[in-house]
Amino acid sequence: MFETALVLATFLCSLIAGFLFAFAIAVMPGLRRLDDTGFLRAFKAIDGIIQGNQPVFLVVWVGSALALMAAAVLGLNAQEGSARIQLIVITLVYLLGVQVPTIAINVPLNNAIQKLDLEAIEAAGARRAREAFEARWNRWNVVRTICACVVSASLSLIVIRVVD
Repeated sequence: MFETALVLATFLCSLIAGFLFAFAIAVMPGLRRLDDTGFLRAFKAIDGIIQGNQPVFLVVWVGSALALMAAAVLGLNAQEGSARIQLIVITLVYLLGVQVPTIAINVPLNNAIQKLDLEAIEAAGARRAREAFEARWNRWNVVRTICACVVSASLSLIVIRVVD
């Protein structure tokens, strides 16, 4: 049971790491090239898909946290010593470095963009909205991306050790 949860957590957390990485290196740099209203419109459209409860995204996002927590709990009995501690630390890094900033920072910023009436916004308003959003969102996405990639790599190493 532990091995199954561990492999599932590794897979799902790796998908999230890739998703966040793609935003960090391609999506947001691409959007950065747009004017303020174009930036807001494009981000609102992309985020609208995610916030519209896209089922695959929802299963992967929530499933990554649940599978990792299940692996950590099951690992308390299946692992010993430093391996047990490593699994707990990885779980905390994922929850505190990926999930919490998403809920506390990135989603509220996304929600502010979703509330904008982009058909009625003036250039100065679009500029202010972008300035209130872009740098902070990107900064926290880098934090989430680094944490998710570290977790993904660490889980992969644990899988290799456990399966071997």
